[in-house]
Amino acid sequence: MSPPATVPEVVDLADEEATLALGARLALDAAPGDVFALGGALGSGKTTLARGFIRALTRPDEEVPSPTFTLVQTYETPKGTIWHFDLYRLEDPEEAWELGIEEAFASGISLIEWPERLGSLLPARRREILLEIAGEGRRARIR
Repeated sequence: MSPPATVPEVVDLADEEATLALGARLALDAAPGDVFALGGALGSGKTTLARGFIRALTRPDEEVPSPTFTLVQTYETPKGTIWHFDLYRLEDPEEAWELGIEEAFASGISLIEWPERLGSLLPARRREILLEIAGEGRRARIR
């Protein structure tokens, strides 16, 4: 997957609103079977980007908590189910099967924080969004 035409490969994000807006732009072209691997250090904006994505396909005031403790949250949208994974606490990639990751990859739209925790289970066909802290803001690298 390549970035949609509406999103450049490198995006400087001045604040939280810009991160939410990038998530919303990425959601425009999303379809069932798409996997978005959200990488970056703690505090780099992964959950904020996911929140913008999810709200663009649900409603502007949708409650989108970080799934750090639940590991996965799902959201029904007109485009299909969004699966929002936070795999920070995953100890073994095989644990992802218990979270429904097979169903998510087959028929949902997957947003995966800490995708490296999946190891070889991470699909080769995916969009990678690496979020970095850049001064007072953030920078997203999309490929």
